[in-house]
Amino acid sequence: MKKTAFLTLPKAKEIIAQIPTPFHIYDEAGIRRNARELKAAFSWNSGFREYFAVKATPNPHIMKVLREEGCGFDCSSYTELLLAEAVGAAGEDVMFSSNVTPELDMRKAYELGAYINLDDATHVEFLERITQGNVPETVCLRYNPGGSFSLGNTIMDMPRDAKYGMTEDQMAGAISRLMSLGTRHFGIHAFLASNTTTNEYYPELAATLFRLAVRLRNATGCHISFVNLSGGIGVDYRPEQPSCNINIIGEGVRARYEQILTPQGMNDIAIYTELGRFMLAPYGHLVTTVLHQKHIYREYIGVDACAADLMRPAMYGAYHHITVLGKEDAILDHVYDVTGGLCENNDKFAIERSLPAIDIGDILVIHDTGAHGHCMGYNYNGKLRSAEVLLREDGSFKMIRRAETPADYFATLDITDFQFHV
Repeated sequence: MKKTAFLTLPKAKEIIAQIPTPFHIYDEAGIRRNARELKAAFSWNSGFREYFAVKATPNPHIMKVLREEGCGFDCSSYTELLLAEAVGAAGEDVMFSSNVTPELDMRKAYELGAYINLDDATHVEFLERITQGNVPETVCLRYNPGGSFSLGNTIMDMPRDAKYGMTEDQMAGAISRLMSLGTRHFGIHAFLASNTTTNEYYPELAATLFRLAVRLRNATGCHISFVNLSGGIGVDYRPEQPSCNINIIGEGVRARYEQILTPQGMNDIAIYTELGRFMLAPYGHLVTTVLHQKHIYREYIGVDACAADLMRPAMYGAYHHITVLGKEDAILDHVYDVTGGLCENNDKFAIERSLPAIDIGDILVIHDTGAHGHCMGYNYNGKLRSAEVLLREDGSFKMIRRAETPADYFATLDITDFQFHV
């Protein structure tokens, strides 16, 4: 299926006149539409809620949009908790899921009244100490089933190699201890595969967790109040990739719910999700301008963005589709490597990619950067992280994070003995 940019060449030029490239831009209309479709797909569950994975796009302006659509926030650090608090989220609006958790982070989550998702059985004692025995009434526990996780004959991921979560026996022991301390309600959580584009992942994960919920209830007498399916629903980065159908996914989870939980009298369990990539990736572009061409053993197009703006291609070899604005319908009769300017040979957004003829000054859109894009930026080679822009529903735009300056780069140095002319 053809990928179409949500940004046109005239709109890009209008924005660039005020905000130079490179920058990440987000489509508010698309974000809102997607959030509503997710909510509708799980409307059969009265307690359903999406807890947006803040790590994917930690910008309060984006979070505000999602909060207006009824989303809570999945936070994994002190700073992410501060972001959630800044947009007015607290209590049951926040899910705190971390590992190797510093005391500062846990205290902040407790002070906010967030749902605390414990990653390890030893964290029960940690939580007891921090709260001076006043543990929360509701606590979530993260599950690791070990072995491999497969759909049909295909292995999706290897939980046994993951550092996250507890064994089932550890969960039962943790629940018993927490109940003795006063916890009355429990959530269970697991993340078993990443960026899946099959409609079967969530239903199969749900079935695994629903059966676990029944066993834990029977073993301990606890009340399971929610099952958190975490993230893992992917997006079609490649045009030829299948895309997930959230309505089919929601119905698949409902079928497992009615098959496993309802007969056990456990149909009061709420379903939570913690989606990041699915919520934001397709609704973000990295916009960049062509600076140079190079003709050696390959044809190279050099742009003003680099891996410091989007590290996924360099880090994972990940594919991100590229549109040349104004040449959307041109023949793809040239083959280029599209590169940034880092002193690293893997600083390439595309390798031997078929594209239309590209000229210096052309504006490129790199697709699906709305999640795990800007937030993974860094400052190697003294590169400065780009601006972020929100394209509003009415067609106007707002800079929601300015680009870094050299002064920002030097701000954390002790510069009392030096002079910088910036």
